[in-house]
Amino acid sequence: MASKKTLKIRAKREKRTRAKLHGTQERPRLSVFRSDRHIYVQAINDVAANTLATASTLCKELENKIKDKKKVDVAREVGKLIAERLKAKGIEKVVFDRGQFLYHGRVKALAEAARENGLQF
Repeated sequence: MASKKTLKIRAKREKRTRAKLHGTQERPRLSVFRSDRHIYVQAINDVAANTLATASTLCKELENKIKDKKKVDVAREVGKLIAERLKAKGIEKVVFDRGQFLYHGRVKALAEAARENGLQF
């Protein structure tokens, strides 16, 4: 479990990151959250305050693809899935929101996979 000091640092980083980002219908905010076991991503339109698309390791579509894979490889699969779902809705440009998480490891893998599958950010 993270210490109080670590949690304060993360909260400060998240506040700083989110203050600069804003999603619209044409260019939604791609928000990433990762826990110890799972990774979640959602495309958010901040103007209308609604979610346009979501993907996570809990999706039924990924159930067979992610079995016995490392966490970074699983994050790549989630990145591919969110890119496919957004492209199906006609969205190709997004604003990437890493939140409180540093841009490396699973967060970076998800972002790169989304880029490789047609999203621009």
